Amino acid sequence: MSENKSHYPKIRSVGLNGILVTFSDTATDAANRAAIAFRNAIDKLKWPEIVESSSTLVSAFFQIDLAQHNFVVISRKFKDVLGSENWINAELPAGRTLWTIPAVFGTYRAPQLVKAAEAAGLTVSEAKTELLATKMRVLTIGFAPGQPYLGTLGTSWNIPRQIELSPNVPAGALVAAVRQICLFTKDTPTGWHHIGQSAFKCFRPKSDVPFPLSPGDEVQFISITTRELAQIELHNPDGSGGALREVIT
Repeated sequence: MSENKSHYPKIRSVGLNGILVTFSDTATDAANRAAIAFRNAIDKLKWPEIVESSSTLVSAFFQIDLAQHNFVVISRKFKDVLGSENWINAELPAGRTLWTIPAVFGTYRAPQLVKAAEAAGLTVSEAKTELLATKMRVLTIGFAPGQPYLGTLGTSWNIPRQIELSPNVPAGALVAAVRQICLFTKDTPTGWHHIGQSAFKCFRPKSDVPFPLSPGDEVQFISITTRELAQIELHNPDGSGGALREVIT
């Protein structure tokens, strides 16, 4: 089983800390779906050797003490599961969450939408239409606690990062580059294009669920005005930013 490359998937040790199963050397929807589905399948098996798991754009990582558990023996178990299904074509697991998140696109709250639309060869109206019509998957969580990378946008959105950094983009920002949207956990400098602004908090340390988003979840944005966003920001005790959620069955 591979994504046009016979040497994938790969099973590798990560020092003595665990095992990494990689489905492609490039970031694709299929490889990401495989990583998420495979991780879910292994988690359901509840192997005692695994302390915890996570997934990246194209890989699934399993924390295992390889000083205590033989890599060759463990990798055989992984190979058996890999051989049980064509993971590149696997369905994403049920029980994921669809989030509908209000956001302002453009205006002074997200001042780089015009530039990003130009880079994508779109008018601002066309850009907003595409962004609002695209149901995006949480591809992975990284860079900051709970921070999601969302995708995958259409090919016109394969735009490069900016040459110069924006010195500070606020938490809740939607930033775009390389066919992905990143939803910022905290204020940070970035080379990605600031195209939207929400009040959604990706990291809620006082909540029972500090990371509301998980790989495989889906996100759909809806457009609101700057005044509506300001009202949400004034009354946002749970950090949801006016978002709605439903379980994907």
